[in-house]
Amino acid sequence: MSMLTDSGNLLKAAATASGESLTAARAKIEKNLRSAGTAVADASQPVFDKTRESAAVADDYIHANAWTAIGVAIAAGALIGFLVAKR
Repeated sequence: MSMLTDSGNLLKAAATASGESLTAARAKIEKNLRSAGTAVADASQPVFDKTRESAAVADDYIHANAWTAIGVAIAAGALIGFLVAKR
């Protein structure tokens, strides 16, 4: 969050700056944005990995228990249809 605050402050300062100070402010903003992008990518990677792992497990389960999965899907569809028809 402090990166966003710092970037906002630098952007405000850059609006009134000129020449060399503008170039320095722009470089600092770009550095903060790159740093924020890297932090987001690093933080999201474990989520992507876990999602891929969960999808693979679900795929294996569906292939091993196809008829059970079909039965559950039919039951869920019937329940949803029943609830929608009640409205």
